[in-house]
Amino acid sequence: LNDEQALVFTTDFFPPIVDDPQLFGRIAACNALSDVYAMGGEPKLALNIMTVSKKMMTESIHEILRGGYEKAYEAGVIITGGHTIEDTEPKYGLAVTGIVRPDQVITNSGAQPGDILILTKPLGVGILTTAAKADMIEKPLLEKLYDQMAFLNKTARDCMVRYRVHACTDVTGFSLLGHGLEMAQGSHVNIHLEADRIPFHKKAYEMADMGFVPAGAYRNRDYAEPHIVWEKEIRRPMQDIMFDPQTSGGLLISVDEKDAGHLLQELKDSLDTVAVIGWVSEGDGSVLVG
Repeated sequence: LNDEQALVFTTDFFPPIVDDPQLFGRIAACNALSDVYAMGGEPKLALNIMTVSKKMMTESIHEILRGGYEKAYEAGVIITGGHTIEDTEPKYGLAVTGIVRPDQVITNSGAQPGDILILTKPLGVGILTTAAKADMIEKPLLEKLYDQMAFLNKTARDCMVRYRVHACTDVTGFSLLGHGLEMAQGSHVNIHLEADRIPFHKKAYEMADMGFVPAGAYRNRDYAEPHIVWEKEIRRPMQDIMFDPQTSGGLLISVDEKDAGHLLQELKDSLDTVAVIGWVSEGDGSVLVG
């Protein structure tokens, strides 16, 4: 727009992953806002994107929209309208407009050798929500999972923009390894991940071992695995967790080594689960897991 303002546009929407319509609205809105946060921007305006089925009760439609509004309000975003069509399955999300300084745009293709990689939310969402459909997950863990998915990446964004962050991506449907590979290839570097340091929900390991792995994880594996180097033996359930598609996942931040300690501490002061999970080196766009 000018020397101090650039626009960021993004959109995301999907079918319900929870039974509570208001919670679904909150999670979907939170997920849609994340791309703007990952670029270091501030979301400002949004449009509702929605499909409804003939079987849906009017109150359920209102509750989904109410949940989306709650998250938008928390983020300081004004929902200015939207569009709804009829479909066989309900879907909801947002088209979001954000603002960022042109000289402070963070992309997923700027990682530099020597950077430290930080992840701001634990993995395992896709596996656990798949297992939940078979009533394999207890209510306290499910509620913790729902809170995580409905937690904005605004706090992480507010912390990271104060430091020399060279690249960032939100970890969503492409999984940690899929999004990590995009960062490696886009930045023309190698990304090194330490499996033992990656935060994940412990129950997800057990469920993956039992076979509760979503179809998206297999698609992610097909896409990314040809470019993954397993530097040591990683058991299949842990691999599944790293290929697991996340809904409203955390940020994967590639930060200058000199700033990493300060950023990590600031994130830990504000968030429940934050960890250094690897580093960046010169390379050809591969992900090395050790």
